[in-house]
Amino acid sequence: MAKLSKSPRVLALANQKGGVGKTTTAINLGTALAAIGEEVLIVDLDPQGNASTGLGIDRRSRKRSTYDVLVGDNTLEEVLIETAVPRLWVAPSTLDLLGVELEIASTADRAYRLRKAIADYIETAQDDGPRFTYVLVDCPPSLNLLTINAMTASHSVLVPLQCEFFALEGLSQLLSTVEQVKGALNPELTIHGIVLTMYDARNNLSGQVVADVRQHMGAAVYDTIIPRNVRISEAPSHGKPALLYDLKSAGSQAYLRLASEIIQRERRIRAEVAA
Repeated sequence: MAKLSKSPRVLALANQKGGVGKTTTAINLGTALAAIGEEVLIVDLDPQGNASTGLGIDRRSRKRSTYDVLVGDNTLEEVLIETAVPRLWVAPSTLDLLGVELEIASTADRAYRLRKAIADYIETAQDDGPRFTYVLVDCPPSLNLLTINAMTASHSVLVPLQCEFFALEGLSQLLSTVEQVKGALNPELTIHGIVLTMYDARNNLSGQVVADVRQHMGAAVYDTIIPRNVRISEAPSHGKPALLYDLKSAGSQAYLRLASEIIQRERRIRAEVAA
């Protein structure tokens, strides 16, 4: 299996717990990265398709999807849809993904389908096609074959973690899965970072969760914290990222800071590899 190109950087957004802000982070981080000049692809691997919907992609327009890519009926390039955000594209999801595990489970390359699709895109993309610098893979809220495909295709995993009781519950299982994928399928896989989401400054528990996570995970936790914000919650119903819905909101500004922090962390990673 060929190694992924150093560019684009592929990040899997994963957490088997639902409702932690994973898809919201995929949408708004992707938009923020595009806003500061990156060429970004969001790969929607969640059968619910909320990342696609949140980017304004109507379900009726999803003629081809990541399902078709994983079963080998279409290339990644053939399913791309340009969003209303300049420099931001999406490979949309449909409910067909619910059955993909049964269809590819018996194949020898079942864990490598997305990795191969991205590698093929890099190798064969037309000159007038987008040259992505970041690929964000929005995983389903479970540790299934779709998530394994995402981790096998990625350089790093970004973990959204909500500032609520039991925030650390399940994190050890996710980190164990990352280690298993690293050992068996993708030796270069790392944890890029943990982003704390749904922070409520009025709630003492939120502050305690931040302290606990930073104590346990140290430098893996990003400095940027995503606040609980009405504008972030409202934006998907309008088919827009929060940055388009209300750029000045606290949530939008937080995602811009997170994008900047991720780029800075990437530069440090590349400098360490070069050294």
